[in-house]
Amino acid sequence: MSRLASLLAFALVLLALPASGQDADPADGPAVGYAVETNAVPIQQPEATETMPGDGPEGETALKSGEVALDEGQGVHGEPTEHAGDEGHGAEHPPPPVWLTIPFVVLLLMIATGPLFYPHFWHHYYPHVAIALGAAFALYYWLGLHDTLPIMHAAEEYFAFIALLGALFVCSGTILIKTDYPGTPKNNSVLLLGGAVLSNFIGTTGASMLLIRPFMRLNAGRLKAYHIVFFIFIVSNVGGALTPIGDPPLFLGFLRGVPFFWTVTHIWYIWLPTILAITAVFYVIDKRNKAESLREDAEEHGVDLEPGEVPGGPVVPEAPGVEDVSDHHAADPAVAHPNRAPVKREFEIEGKAGFLWLGVVIASVFLDPNVFSWVPDLHEIAHVPFGIREIIMFGVCVAAYKTAKPAALRGNDFNFEPIKEVGFLFIGIFLTMQPALTLIGQWAQVNADSIGVTTFYFGTGMLSGVLDNAPTYVSFLSAAMGKFGMDVNVPSMVSDFAVVGAGTPLATTFYLQAISVAAVFFGALTYIGNGPNFMVKAIAESSGVQTPSFVAYMVKYSLPILIPIYIVVWFVFFSGYVLPHPPDAETAAAAAEALVRTPGLLLRF
Repeated sequence: MSRLASLLAFALVLLALPASGQDADPADGPAVGYAVETNAVPIQQPEATETMPGDGPEGETALKSGEVALDEGQGVHGEPTEHAGDEGHGAEHPPPPVWLTIPFVVLLLMIATGPLFYPHFWHHYYPHVAIALGAAFALYYWLGLHDTLPIMHAAEEYFAFIALLGALFVCSGTILIKTDYPGTPKNNSVLLLGGAVLSNFIGTTGASMLLIRPFMRLNAGRLKAYHIVFFIFIVSNVGGALTPIGDPPLFLGFLRGVPFFWTVTHIWYIWLPTILAITAVFYVIDKRNKAESLREDAEEHGVDLEPGEVPGGPVVPEAPGVEDVSDHHAADPAVAHPNRAPVKREFEIEGKAGFLWLGVVIASVFLDPNVFSWVPDLHEIAHVPFGIREIIMFGVCVAAYKTAKPAALRGNDFNFEPIKEVGFLFIGIFLTMQPALTLIGQWAQVNADSIGVTTFYFGTGMLSGVLDNAPTYVSFLSAAMGKFGMDVNVPSMVSDFAVVGAGTPLATTFYLQAISVAAVFFGALTYIGNGPNFMVKAIAESSGVQTPSFVAYMVKYSLPILIPIYIVVWFVFFSGYVLPHPPDAETAAAAAEALVRTPGLLLRF
């Protein structure tokens, strides 16, 4: 335990390194590839024209003038990094070499192969591997390049990530949902759809942490890997596309200036068929689960089977307090009980105080200086990589755990192993992915004029699957706004970009739709695409559930199931073949006709 504590302390020291360089003298100007100050001279919005997206000179002019900021310099809180122009923070450094992405690639490969080919080594030494690779990156930037800005970004993102994830993990673990409803395709589908809606109110992370244990208990005895996978698809990712609370990328957009209700009004008609399509695929697969017939046959004769109690199936820890039928484990569960009345299903919640703690966590999400000016900015005041929000969330972790009912913790088989695994691995991920994010952001910025909405959709999506989807979202949002001569660091410009108004072409909203949908939906492609994904996997494994490996998750599930659905989403909503999306109303007919006649023009949009 002491070795583990020393490793964590070393990791936190690495993440806190940038604070030592905060007093450096200002440099002459903002760094290429990093954020500019929000009080910079605003870029004038271009007048509305009748040209196709990207045909005008605005984006190129903005790029050449250097006024459009590349978002990689933004912290997870959405504010521009105040030291972007400071010496020693990247002001005089060229873009990172491609080889600096090697530690990130190595870490991803080890996450994918470790549990399969060297499980004993991996389970014992994954904290050492993650911290060593993260330390190699941090020390190179700190001592070799004398550039601590990427480390500061990683620290801010990590503390915000682990504070929210940890608080929701602990709070949800103190809430025990007890039920003896059977896990049938219908019941499972209803729970997944309900979780998708709930994720828009308490976030994909909150909904995932709250519902994954009841979902496993509901299906214990017939629980398969696909149950966990589709839970990640629907509840942990796609479900949270309707509000800024739902998913981190959308919350960053809200902090930048996207109106709060923009997502629900512009995304719902894309969200609904996508959720229904994924749920329909799940229903078909779950319907083929042969263990179901054993459960249904027993229930028809009055036997109240609890999840996990089906003979021959793996057992997940059951919630205490639900009475079992005495002859429940009979060799033939289909034996008739003609005198037994149907058993009334039970549904009970123990540890309701956990909902209050969840409310505190959700409310604290908005305690950001960019949302409320009265909130102290600890980044600026104390030069630390966390804020009031993170302090409150860490405090809630302690308070919720200390005041939890022991019966609720036992019923949830609660332990800290899942959050420990996620915490260590993401130290390495957040540090080592910084060069990749910088390179991707610079590429998107430089090539913004030449790429259309198709590239923004699939580019944002595919990279959100292998990188953290929040910074990927802001990188492509910055590039898309640069295409129209706008600055992602100016909230009024972000608002104009989102809402069609005077001087704002319709195409800007179209681009923001594509980026928002892709960042949220494609986060389900891998375990690391979105924060809750890996946590759900870790919780399932800690309860004895077999989950697919990193590679199997992609090869067997996400690629063959999600990619076809996402291609259909693109074809219907973003390709222009079904629903034309021209830059303005006057060119609608011409654009639609051109798309039909010349499929090659599709790449322009």
